[in-house]
This record gives sequence, C-alpha cells and structure tokens, in this order.
Amino acid sequence: MTEVAVHAPPARVRRMHPLAVRIMHWTNAFAMVIMIGSGWKIYNDEVLFGWLHFPDWITIGGNAQGALQWHFLGMWIFTLNLICYIVYGLLTGRFWRKLLPVWPRQVIGDVRAALHFKLAHDDITRYNAVQRVLYIGIILVMIVQIISGLAIWKPVQFQELTALFYDFQGARLAHFICMALIVAFLFVHVLLAFAVPKTLAAMITGGPPVDDARRPPPAGE
Repeated sequence: MTEVAVHAPPARVRRMHPLAVRIMHWTNAFAMVIMIGSGWKIYNDEVLFGWLHFPDWITIGGNAQGALQWHFLGMWIFTLNLICYIVYGLLTGRFWRKLLPVWPRQVIGDVRAALHFKLAHDDITRYNAVQRVLYIGIILVMIVQIISGLAIWKPVQFQELTALFYDFQGARLAHFICMALIVAFLFVHVLLAFAVPKTLAAMITGGPPVDDARRPPPAGE
C-alpha cells in the first residue's frame, strides 16, 4: 500500500499587534489630538473654571467656529474608530486574551512592584494587571466622553443622554473630566512608550509573534 504524505499548511504567524489594531491605534491618536486641541479652544470660549484657560498655541481651530469644525471632524473619526475597535476586540477575542481577567490582588502586587521599580517588561506581549485596568478604564472613559459630547452637541434632541448627567452643565463637566483623564492617560502612555522603546516599535512593526493557539476558555471554567 502506497503511503501518501500529508503536509499540513504552515501556521499563520500572529503578531502582538495585528495590522488592523495598529491602524486603529494611530487613527485614534490622530483623532484625539484633533479633539483635545480643538476642545481646549472651544472651552476657552465659555470656561467652566474661571482660573483655567488654555494658551492659544496649544489649541486648534483659530477661533471658536473653526475649533468646532475641527472638533466634529475628530469626533466622527474617533467614534467610528472606537466602534470598530470594540467590535474587533469582541469578535476576535482580543479583549479576553489581552485584558481579562483582572484580579485585585494582581493589581495591588503590580502597583507595589512598580513603586519599587521592579515591574518586569521582558515580555511585552502580556499586559500586567495595572495595564489591563488602565486600558479597560480608558475604553470606558472614551465611551462616556462620546455620550457626554452628544449631550452637549444636541441637548434637546438627546435629552435622555443629557439627563444621565443631570443637565447640560453636568454633561459639560463630565466631558471635561473625561478629557482630563484621557490627557493624563496619554501622558503616562507616551512616557512609558519612551521608557520601554520596544513597545513603541511593536505598535509600528506589529511586535513579536504570539501563540495563536490561545483561545478564551469555555464558559464556567
């Protein structure tokens, strides 16, 4: 009997950051720069806090009307991109692999290690507990940012959304707080990227290959 050799096709190499993730990451960065810069100009036109004004050289738009146009451009790019990212993360299981589960004991341990400068960065393909909390948190903040932005944009048409923040001024305050949290996250994110350059390179090249065999565990396990 003649033996027939069966050659299995080579397994596809999956990078830490697939091309789709890299495109969405840099698109998000571009949209956030537009929204933050233009948002600061809009804020200056009607401040929430009398002691706080943003210098014109870090704003975008030139005047309030121009800033609004830039803000709407950034808003649509940001919103559509975030929807794509969430759908992608859910359908591909990326959220499960990269962000879950998160246990309080792990977070406390990693915070202690970070305070003692002992938090390891050898394997950049695995997020530590602090990173997972930050990424989950910033996704939720971005969602609230969009909802509060809609409430500010059309407070009457989206009165149900406005009511979530009590009133129009409440929506403005929530929008401002979310902006501050996003700016703080970006500052830490960029700082860590320069502190661990291979993480920045990974978001450009795709990073090291990861085990494609890992799948979310069955429910109940």
